[in-house]
Amino acid sequence: MATAPRPRTSTRDPEEVARRLTAWLAVRLPGAKAVNVTVPASNGMSSETLLFDIEHPEPPVRACALRLAADPSAYTIFPVYDMTRQYRTMRLAAERTGLPVPRVLWLEEDPGPLGAPFFVMERVEGRVPPDVMPYTYEGNWLHAATDAERARLEDATVRLIARLHDGVPAAEAPFLATPGQGSALRRHVEAQRAYYAWVVDGLPPSPLIESAFDRLAELWPADEGEPVLNWGDARIGNIIYDGFEPAAVLDWEMAALAPREVDLGWTVYLHRFFQDLTESFGQPGLPDFLRREHIERRYAELTGHTPRDMEFHTLYAALRHAVVMLRVAYRQAYFGEVAVPEDPDTLILHHASLRAMVQGSYWN
Repeated sequence: MATAPRPRTSTRDPEEVARRLTAWLAVRLPGAKAVNVTVPASNGMSSETLLFDIEHPEPPVRACALRLAADPSAYTIFPVYDMTRQYRTMRLAAERTGLPVPRVLWLEEDPGPLGAPFFVMERVEGRVPPDVMPYTYEGNWLHAATDAERARLEDATVRLIARLHDGVPAAEAPFLATPGQGSALRRHVEAQRAYYAWVVDGLPPSPLIESAFDRLAELWPADEGEPVLNWGDARIGNIIYDGFEPAAVLDWEMAALAPREVDLGWTVYLHRFFQDLTESFGQPGLPDFLRREHIERRYAELTGHTPRDMEFHTLYAALRHAVVMLRVAYRQAYFGEVAVPEDPDTLILHHASLRAMVQGSYWN
Protein backbone atom coordinates (compact mmCIF):
# COMPACT_ATOMS: atom_id res chain seq x y z
CA MET A 1 0.00 0.00 0.00
CA ALA A 2 2.79 2.40 0.84
CA THR A 3 5.04 1.45 -2.05
CA ALA A 4 2.88 -0.10 -4.79
CA PRO A 5 1.00 2.02 -7.34
CA ARG A 6 -2.53 2.83 -6.22
CA PRO A 7 -4.91 0.46 -8.02
CA ARG A 8 -7.47 2.01 -10.33
CA THR A 9 -10.86 2.29 -8.70
CA SER A 10 -13.11 2.72 -11.73
CA THR A 11 -13.30 2.14 -15.47
CA ARG A 12 -16.26 4.50 -15.87
CA ASP A 13 -16.18 7.99 -17.41
CA PRO A 14 -17.27 10.44 -14.66
CA GLU A 15 -18.64 12.94 -17.18
CA GLU A 16 -20.83 10.30 -18.81
CA VAL A 17 -22.07 9.14 -15.41
CA ALA A 18 -22.88 12.74 -14.49
CA ARG A 19 -24.90 13.26 -17.69
CA ARG A 20 -26.92 10.09 -17.14
CA LEU A 21 -27.41 10.90 -13.47
CA THR A 22 -28.91 14.29 -14.34
CA ALA A 23 -31.35 12.62 -16.76
CA TRP A 24 -32.39 10.11 -14.07
CA LEU A 25 -32.74 12.75 -11.37
CA ALA A 26 -34.97 14.96 -13.51
CA VAL A 27 -37.57 12.17 -13.65
CA ARG A 28 -37.65 11.76 -9.85
CA LEU A 29 -37.51 15.48 -9.10
CA PRO A 30 -38.78 17.46 -12.11
CA GLY A 31 -36.62 20.43 -12.92
CA ALA A 32 -33.68 19.17 -10.85
CA LYS A 33 -30.11 18.97 -12.09
CA ALA A 34 -27.14 17.08 -10.71
CA VAL A 35 -24.29 19.59 -10.46
CA ASN A 36 -20.75 19.62 -9.09
CA VAL A 37 -20.43 15.88 -9.72
CA THR A 38 -17.09 14.61 -8.43
CA VAL A 39 -15.37 11.32 -7.64
CA PRO A 40 -13.85 11.38 -4.14
CA ALA A 41 -10.14 10.72 -3.91
CA SER A 42 -10.88 7.88 -1.49
CA ASN A 43 -13.25 6.10 -3.90
CA GLY A 44 -13.18 2.39 -3.11
CA MET A 45 -12.51 -0.60 -5.32
CA SER A 46 -15.79 -2.36 -4.60
CA SER A 47 -18.87 -0.17 -4.96
CA GLU A 48 -18.17 3.28 -6.40
CA THR A 49 -19.14 6.62 -4.91
CA LEU A 50 -20.03 9.89 -6.63
CA LEU A 51 -20.61 13.18 -4.84
CA PHE A 52 -23.01 15.73 -6.28
CA ASP A 53 -25.33 18.59 -5.44
CA ILE A 54 -28.98 18.91 -6.40
CA GLU A 55 -29.90 22.17 -8.11
CA HIS A 56 -33.61 22.64 -7.41
CA PRO A 57 -35.80 25.07 -5.42
CA GLU A 58 -36.89 22.38 -2.95
CA PRO A 59 -34.54 19.38 -2.95
CA PRO A 60 -34.98 16.70 -0.27
CA VAL A 61 -31.25 17.08 0.44
CA ARG A 62 -28.97 19.44 -1.45
CA ALA A 63 -25.62 17.66 -0.91
CA CYS A 64 -25.78 13.99 -1.95
CA ALA A 65 -23.66 10.92 -2.43
CA LEU A 66 -24.42 8.12 -4.87
CA ARG A 67 -23.38 4.53 -4.22
CA LEU A 68 -23.06 2.62 -7.48
CA ALA A 69 -22.47 -1.10 -7.95
CA ALA A 70 -19.15 -1.92 -9.54
CA ASP A 71 -18.94 -2.26 -13.29
CA PRO A 72 -19.32 -6.03 -13.86
CA SER A 73 -16.87 -5.89 -16.78
CA ALA A 74 -14.11 -4.31 -14.67
CA TYR A 75 -12.76 -7.37 -12.81
CA THR A 76 -14.79 -6.61 -9.69
CA ILE A 77 -13.57 -7.15 -6.14
CA PHE A 78 -16.70 -9.06 -5.13
CA PRO A 79 -18.83 -11.40 -7.25
CA VAL A 80 -22.17 -9.81 -6.27
CA TYR A 81 -23.19 -6.22 -5.48
CA ASP A 82 -26.61 -6.13 -3.85
CA MET A 83 -27.50 -2.45 -3.60
CA THR A 84 -31.02 -3.20 -2.38
CA ARG A 85 -29.57 -5.11 0.56
CA GLN A 86 -27.28 -2.18 1.45
CA TYR A 87 -30.17 0.25 1.18
CA ARG A 88 -32.38 -1.86 3.46
CA THR A 89 -29.57 -2.33 5.98
CA MET A 90 -28.88 1.38 6.23
CA ARG A 91 -32.56 2.18 6.74
CA LEU A 92 -32.93 -0.52 9.38
CA ALA A 93 -29.79 0.50 11.28
CA ALA A 94 -30.83 4.15 11.28
CA GLU A 95 -34.41 3.47 12.38
CA ARG A 96 -33.66 0.92 15.09
CA THR A 97 -30.44 2.30 16.62
CA GLY A 98 -30.44 6.04 16.00
CA LEU A 99 -26.85 5.77 14.78
CA PRO A 100 -25.66 8.48 12.38
CA VAL A 101 -26.31 6.47 9.22
CA PRO A 102 -26.71 8.77 6.20
CA ARG A 103 -30.35 9.19 5.18
CA VAL A 104 -31.08 7.20 2.04
CA LEU A 105 -33.23 9.04 -0.49
CA TRP A 106 -33.71 6.87 -3.58
CA LEU A 107 -32.98 3.29 -4.60
CA GLU A 108 -32.63 2.43 -8.30
CA GLU A 109 -32.65 -1.31 -8.95
CA ASP A 110 -32.77 -0.99 -12.75
CA PRO A 111 -29.21 -1.07 -14.17
CA GLY A 112 -30.36 0.88 -17.23
CA PRO A 113 -29.91 4.51 -16.10
CA LEU A 114 -26.26 4.28 -14.95
CA GLY A 115 -25.23 0.81 -16.08
CA ALA A 116 -25.67 -0.76 -12.62
CA PRO A 117 -28.05 -0.49 -9.64
CA PHE A 118 -27.41 2.36 -7.20
CA PHE A 119 -28.85 4.38 -4.35
CA VAL A 120 -28.62 8.05 -3.38
CA MET A 121 -28.07 9.25 0.17
CA GLU A 122 -27.43 12.49 1.97
CA ARG A 123 -23.82 13.67 2.04
CA VAL A 124 -22.35 14.32 5.46
CA GLU A 125 -19.41 16.66 5.96
CA GLY A 126 -16.52 15.84 8.22
CA ARG A 127 -13.17 14.02 8.34
CA VAL A 128 -12.32 10.41 7.61
CA PRO A 129 -9.15 8.68 8.89
CA PRO A 130 -7.25 8.05 5.64
CA ASP A 131 -6.25 4.65 4.28
CA VAL A 132 -3.65 5.98 1.83
CA MET A 133 -1.40 7.05 3.32
CA PRO A 134 -2.73 5.32 6.45
CA TYR A 135 -3.83 7.39 9.42
CA THR A 136 -1.05 5.69 11.41
CA TYR A 137 1.51 7.62 9.32
CA GLU A 138 2.69 11.07 10.30
CA GLY A 139 1.14 14.03 8.52
CA ASN A 140 -2.61 13.50 8.86
CA TRP A 141 -5.18 14.91 11.26
CA LEU A 142 -5.64 11.79 13.38
CA HIS A 143 -1.93 11.21 13.87
CA ALA A 144 -1.53 14.87 14.81
CA ALA A 145 -4.33 14.69 17.41
CA THR A 146 -3.60 14.48 21.13
CA ASP A 147 -3.78 11.20 23.03
CA ALA A 148 -6.94 12.44 24.72
CA GLU A 149 -8.59 13.27 21.38
CA ARG A 150 -7.75 9.86 19.94
CA ALA A 151 -9.04 8.20 23.12
CA ARG A 152 -12.30 10.10 22.66
CA LEU A 153 -12.59 8.94 19.04
CA GLU A 154 -11.78 5.34 20.06
CA ASP A 155 -14.42 5.31 22.79
CA ALA A 156 -17.04 6.86 20.50
CA THR A 157 -16.32 4.20 17.88
CA VAL A 158 -16.65 1.29 20.31
CA ARG A 159 -19.88 2.82 21.63
CA LEU A 160 -21.17 2.96 18.06
CA ILE A 161 -20.46 -0.73 17.45
CA ALA A 162 -21.98 -1.73 20.79
CA ARG A 163 -25.10 0.28 20.06
CA LEU A 164 -25.51 -1.37 16.68
CA HIS A 165 -25.13 -4.88 18.09
CA ASP A 166 -27.59 -4.22 20.92
CA GLY A 167 -30.07 -2.33 18.77
CA VAL A 168 -31.19 -4.75 16.07
CA PRO A 169 -32.24 -8.32 16.96
CA ALA A 170 -31.33 -10.88 14.30
CA ALA A 171 -35.03 -11.68 13.89
CA GLU A 172 -35.57 -8.19 12.47
CA ALA A 173 -32.99 -8.62 9.72
CA PRO A 174 -33.61 -12.05 8.12
CA PHE A 175 -32.53 -10.70 4.73
CA LEU A 176 -28.97 -10.45 6.12
CA ALA A 177 -28.73 -14.15 7.00
CA THR A 178 -25.96 -15.86 5.04
CA PRO A 179 -27.35 -18.72 2.95
CA GLY A 180 -26.29 -22.26 3.78
CA GLN A 181 -26.43 -24.85 6.52
CA GLY A 182 -25.42 -24.70 10.16
CA SER A 183 -24.90 -21.78 12.54
CA ALA A 184 -24.55 -18.15 11.50
CA LEU A 185 -20.78 -18.33 12.05
CA ARG A 186 -20.44 -21.58 10.04
CA ARG A 187 -22.32 -20.05 7.14
CA HIS A 188 -20.28 -16.84 7.35
CA VAL A 189 -17.00 -18.75 7.16
CA GLU A 190 -18.23 -21.02 4.38
CA ALA A 191 -19.23 -17.93 2.39
CA GLN A 192 -15.67 -16.65 2.78
CA ARG A 193 -14.33 -20.00 1.60
CA ALA A 194 -16.56 -19.77 -1.48
CA TYR A 195 -15.35 -16.21 -2.08
CA TYR A 196 -11.73 -17.39 -1.89
CA ALA A 197 -12.47 -20.17 -4.40
CA TRP A 198 -13.93 -17.53 -6.74
CA VAL A 199 -10.85 -15.31 -6.33
CA VAL A 200 -8.36 -18.05 -7.23
CA ASP A 201 -10.43 -19.73 -9.94
CA GLY A 202 -7.93 -20.31 -12.77
CA LEU A 203 -5.19 -18.48 -10.85
CA PRO A 204 -2.48 -19.56 -8.38
CA PRO A 205 -4.02 -20.38 -4.97
CA SER A 206 -2.58 -19.08 -1.69
CA PRO A 207 -1.09 -21.77 0.57
CA LEU A 208 -1.10 -19.23 3.43
CA ILE A 209 -4.82 -18.48 3.14
CA GLU A 210 -5.59 -22.18 2.96
CA SER A 211 -3.50 -22.82 6.09
CA ALA A 212 -5.44 -20.02 7.81
CA PHE A 213 -8.74 -21.76 7.02
CA ASP A 214 -7.28 -24.95 8.54
CA ARG A 215 -6.20 -23.07 11.66
CA LEU A 216 -9.69 -21.58 12.03
CA ALA A 217 -11.09 -25.09 12.23
CA GLU A 218 -8.68 -25.87 15.09
CA LEU A 219 -9.63 -22.69 16.99
CA TRP A 220 -13.37 -22.96 16.43
CA PRO A 221 -15.29 -21.46 19.40
CA ALA A 222 -17.03 -23.87 21.73
CA ASP A 223 -19.74 -21.24 22.24
CA GLU A 224 -20.21 -19.19 19.07
CA GLY A 225 -22.70 -16.78 20.60
CA GLU A 226 -25.97 -15.52 19.18
CA PRO A 227 -25.88 -13.65 15.88
CA VAL A 228 -26.52 -9.91 15.75
CA LEU A 229 -26.50 -7.34 12.99
CA ASN A 230 -22.84 -6.94 12.04
CA TRP A 231 -21.76 -3.80 10.20
CA GLY A 232 -19.27 -5.97 8.29
CA ASP A 233 -16.59 -3.39 7.50
CA ALA A 234 -16.36 -2.10 11.05
CA ARG A 235 -13.40 0.25 11.04
CA ILE A 236 -12.70 3.92 11.59
CA GLY A 237 -11.88 4.45 7.90
CA ASN A 238 -15.59 3.96 7.20
CA ILE A 239 -16.73 6.68 9.59
CA ILE A 240 -17.00 10.40 8.96
CA TYR A 241 -16.10 12.26 12.16
CA ASP A 242 -17.24 15.68 13.28
CA GLY A 243 -14.26 16.57 15.42
CA PHE A 244 -13.76 13.24 17.20
CA GLU A 245 -17.38 12.07 17.28
CA PRO A 246 -18.99 9.91 14.55
CA ALA A 247 -21.12 11.94 12.13
CA ALA A 248 -21.83 9.21 9.55
CA VAL A 249 -21.36 5.44 9.38
CA LEU A 250 -20.57 4.31 5.84
CA ASP A 251 -20.02 1.19 3.72
CA TRP A 252 -22.60 -1.45 4.66
CA GLU A 253 -22.00 -3.86 1.78
CA MET A 254 -20.44 -6.52 4.05
CA ALA A 255 -23.24 -6.40 6.66
CA ALA A 256 -24.46 -9.80 7.86
CA LEU A 257 -25.91 -11.69 10.79
CA ALA A 258 -22.97 -13.06 12.77
CA PRO A 259 -21.60 -13.21 16.31
CA ARG A 260 -20.56 -9.87 17.81
CA GLU A 261 -16.91 -10.87 17.71
CA VAL A 262 -16.86 -10.95 13.90
CA ASP A 263 -17.19 -7.15 13.86
CA LEU A 264 -14.88 -6.71 16.84
CA GLY A 265 -12.17 -8.88 15.30
CA TRP A 266 -12.35 -6.82 12.12
CA THR A 267 -12.08 -3.55 14.06
CA VAL A 268 -9.07 -4.80 15.99
CA TYR A 269 -7.25 -6.35 13.05
CA LEU A 270 -7.77 -3.61 10.47
CA HIS A 271 -6.08 -1.16 12.81
CA ARG A 272 -3.28 -3.66 13.44
CA PHE A 273 -2.84 -4.02 9.68
CA PHE A 274 -2.11 -0.29 9.35
CA GLN A 275 -0.02 -0.22 12.52
CA ASP A 276 2.12 -3.19 11.45
CA LEU A 277 2.59 -1.67 8.00
CA THR A 278 3.66 1.65 9.50
CA GLU A 279 6.17 0.01 11.83
CA SER A 280 7.62 -1.97 8.92
CA PHE A 281 8.55 1.35 7.29
CA GLY A 282 10.33 2.59 10.40
CA GLN A 283 7.63 4.83 11.89
CA PRO A 284 6.16 4.37 15.37
CA GLY A 285 2.56 4.71 14.21
CA LEU A 286 -0.07 4.81 16.94
CA PRO A 287 0.81 1.86 19.21
CA ASP A 288 -1.53 2.89 22.05
CA PHE A 289 -4.57 3.47 19.83
CA LEU A 290 -7.35 0.90 19.28
CA ARG A 291 -5.54 -1.75 21.26
CA ARG A 292 -7.29 -5.10 21.41
CA GLU A 293 -7.52 -5.19 25.20
CA HIS A 294 -8.98 -1.66 25.30
CA ILE A 295 -11.67 -2.49 22.75
CA GLU A 296 -12.62 -5.74 24.48
CA ARG A 297 -12.82 -4.14 27.92
CA ARG A 298 -14.85 -1.13 26.81
CA TYR A 299 -17.23 -3.26 24.73
CA ALA A 300 -17.88 -5.51 27.75
CA GLU A 301 -18.59 -2.46 29.93
CA LEU A 302 -21.08 -1.10 27.40
CA THR A 303 -22.93 -4.31 26.53
CA GLY A 304 -22.37 -6.76 29.39
CA HIS A 305 -20.97 -9.18 26.81
CA THR A 306 -17.30 -10.06 27.28
CA PRO A 307 -15.75 -10.79 23.87
CA ARG A 308 -14.70 -14.44 23.51
CA ASP A 309 -12.33 -16.40 21.28
CA MET A 310 -10.70 -13.27 19.94
CA GLU A 311 -7.67 -15.16 18.60
CA PHE A 312 -10.11 -16.98 16.33
CA HIS A 313 -11.88 -13.78 15.33
CA THR A 314 -8.77 -11.68 14.71
CA LEU A 315 -7.33 -14.53 12.61
CA TYR A 316 -10.61 -14.69 10.73
CA ALA A 317 -10.45 -10.94 10.08
CA ALA A 318 -6.86 -11.20 8.83
CA LEU A 319 -7.84 -14.13 6.60
CA ARG A 320 -10.82 -12.25 5.13
CA HIS A 321 -8.65 -9.22 4.50
CA ALA A 322 -6.06 -11.43 2.82
CA VAL A 323 -8.63 -12.81 0.38
CA VAL A 324 -9.72 -9.29 -0.55
CA MET A 325 -6.10 -8.19 -0.98
CA LEU A 326 -5.38 -11.18 -3.19
CA ARG A 327 -8.32 -10.24 -5.39
CA VAL A 328 -7.11 -6.63 -5.54
CA ALA A 329 -3.65 -7.84 -6.56
CA TYR A 330 -5.03 -10.13 -9.27
CA ARG A 331 -7.14 -7.21 -10.47
CA GLN A 332 -3.98 -5.09 -10.72
CA ALA A 333 -2.34 -7.88 -12.70
CA TYR A 334 -5.38 -8.00 -14.99
CA PHE A 335 -4.91 -4.31 -15.78
CA GLY A 336 -1.15 -4.70 -16.20
CA GLU A 337 -0.26 -2.72 -13.08
CA VAL A 338 1.70 -5.52 -11.40
CA ALA A 339 3.11 -8.92 -12.31
CA VAL A 340 1.99 -12.08 -10.54
CA PRO A 341 4.99 -13.41 -8.56
CA GLU A 342 5.99 -17.04 -8.27
CA ASP A 343 4.75 -17.07 -4.66
CA PRO A 344 1.19 -15.63 -4.58
CA ASP A 345 1.37 -15.24 -0.80
CA THR A 346 3.68 -12.25 -1.31
CA LEU A 347 0.78 -10.41 -2.93
CA ILE A 348 -0.77 -10.22 0.56
CA LEU A 349 0.79 -7.19 2.29
CA HIS A 350 0.20 -8.63 5.75
CA HIS A 351 1.42 -12.15 4.91
CA ALA A 352 3.95 -12.08 7.77
CA SER A 353 1.36 -11.19 10.42
CA LEU A 354 -1.17 -13.64 8.99
CA ARG A 355 1.45 -16.40 9.12
CA ALA A 356 2.23 -15.46 12.73
CA MET A 357 -1.47 -15.73 13.58
CA VAL A 358 -1.67 -19.15 11.96
CA GLN A 359 1.35 -20.21 14.01
CA GLY A 360 -0.12 -18.75 17.20
CA SER A 361 2.71 -16.30 17.83
CA TYR A 362 1.21 -12.98 16.72
CA TRP A 363 -0.32 -11.90 20.03
CA ASN A 364 2.58 -13.14 22.16
